[in-house]
Amino acid sequence: MATILMAGLMAGCSSQPERSLEVAGDRFDLSGLEPQRADVVEAALKQMGTPYVYGGTTPYRALDCSGLMQVAHQAAGMAIPRVSIDQRNAARPLRGHPEPGDLVFFKTGPSQYHVGLMVDGKRFVHASTSKRRVRLARLSNPYWRQRFLGAGSYL
Repeated sequence: MATILMAGLMAGCSSQPERSLEVAGDRFDLSGLEPQRADVVEAALKQMGTPYVYGGTTPYRALDCSGLMQVAHQAAGMAIPRVSIDQRNAARPLRGHPEPGDLVFFKTGPSQYHVGLMVDGKRFVHASTSKRRVRLARLSNPYWRQRFLGAGSYL
């Protein structure tokens, strides 16, 4: 009996604590993610609503797409390149569907690139030039699907 009780207590200790975040009315369950991956996703989501500013790297005040990626990765103790094309080139390329915490890359103009961070199986957070703020978008949106270059990760 004591053995069964101890095994039950130990199993309870080894499970990850619940980790979730509510942003703009959406609840994100991060408890199933590796801690560093959850840290990156949480840091990016906390920037929702931050104004888009070209060249911006200031959390909660002014971010561009690659600045948002830097801020999110810094929160998890990682340094990544500053510019989106350099972030793509330095990331480990991924095949298959990107996971929360992975970067998604797009070509939005002749020499313009964009980057976002997956927050769940369908959406990514990014600093939107059109909406002038950090917001969520769906990877399945025709605009993004047509411009998708691939995914990469630093995790």
